[in-house]
Amino acid sequence: MKTDSRLSGVLHMLLHMAEFAEPMPSDALAKLMNTNPVVVRRLLGALRKRGWVSSEKGPGGGWRLVIELQQITFFDVYDALEAPRIFAIGHRDENSGCLVEKAVNDVMGDSLQAAELLLLERFKNVSLADIQRQIQPQLRRWHECRNGKLKTH
Repeated sequence: MKTDSRLSGVLHMLLHMAEFAEPMPSDALAKLMNTNPVVVRRLLGALRKRGWVSSEKGPGGGWRLVIELQQITFFDVYDALEAPRIFAIGHRDENSGCLVEKAVNDVMGDSLQAAELLLLERFKNVSLADIQRQIQPQLRRWHECRNGKLKTH
């Protein structure tokens, strides 16, 4: 079963966008994400509705982050993506007449719900700024190496 990677992808894009003062074109973001520019525009369109990003057309145009990373949590992004399903596992038959299957469904359903609530609560406590602080030293060095400001061995 294919996993839904939109949350991870949007978090990735937002953190890259925060590193650049100039707008980032959809095709540049698509290269970073190894996806199609149409996918980028669709994902960022949902964030534009929230007022987190803006887009500019024409030469030199692209997408720009217009909100501080501290103001966005993992949960906010999850919610902006219309709360994708957390777990791929589920009941074999929701309305089974079998007593055993009903018991399995009850226990499994309660466990999945508890795990989902715990995960979503954690998402509420992690901002994108938390991630940026964690990667900032390595990311700065990577950009400097890429731009020829540092010599590598």
